[in-house]
Amino acid sequence: MTEHSRIPLAGVIGSPIAHSASPRLHGHWLKRYGIAGYYIPMDVAQDALKDVIRALPKAGFVGVNVTIPHKEKVLALADVVTDRAALIGAANTLIFRKDGRIHADNTDGYGFIANLRQNAPSWDPAAGPAAVLGAGGAARAVLASLIEVGVPEIRIANRTRTRAEALRQEFGAKVVVYDWVQAGTMIDGAATVVNTTSLGMTGKSDFRVPLDGLSPKAVVSDLVYAPLRTRLLEEAASIGCAAVDGLGMLIHQAAPAFERWFGTRPEVDEEVRAAVLNG
Repeated sequence: MTEHSRIPLAGVIGSPIAHSASPRLHGHWLKRYGIAGYYIPMDVAQDALKDVIRALPKAGFVGVNVTIPHKEKVLALADVVTDRAALIGAANTLIFRKDGRIHADNTDGYGFIANLRQNAPSWDPAAGPAAVLGAGGAARAVLASLIEVGVPEIRIANRTRTRAEALRQEFGAKVVVYDWVQAGTMIDGAATVVNTTSLGMTGKSDFRVPLDGLSPKAVVSDLVYAPLRTRLLEEAASIGCAAVDGLGMLIHQAAPAFERWFGTRPEVDEEVRAAVLNG
């Protein structure tokens, strides 16, 4: 950078936001690659979202991550929306382009698949059905990515069945809806099992879905990463499943955004995991 170059700024917008691990993650990469930039957590109320988004590029921001509760609403504020963000119905990444336009993308599905491929290298999407617990925003990203990589059938259960039915309407015949009380049955014979709910997260309700039908050959992923080893992952590992925690998805989904903002593709390795975990 020259003496008078503008320092690039990025950050994460949500409410609440104090719990976010993204500042540690991006801060680590900025330091690791010697980039003179900053990544800032911003607690933004819903009624202030539009004004904040419009003001950030003028303040030197090159982009932001977006988290709950703003992922859906930012689509309406973007000038360009990628196909995958439109399909998922939410964006987690905004890029403020030099021409003044706001570019919205969703890298959650990419992060989910990259995490599976890194931490369960033998995973074969075509090996059999996937069972997905939950029907929220994260589930939408997971469904879109599983369909894209060729999973033949996706079974989904949600505590509110109508939300799961809505996903079937949007994503098509590969999606098969189960009642929540059938979630344990849904897992029987699944080659891939994914928890997209907050069940089992620190401070949330326990994960109580029966796992009797879980195959030892299944790859099991929990998007929860606090705690890092959830009850689902502990039980899956105990019977021989490949158990993939949610921290890897957080890190992988961040990599393409970091590259777009700061011009360097960061490496996802044990060093960055340790930086995020140890804070």
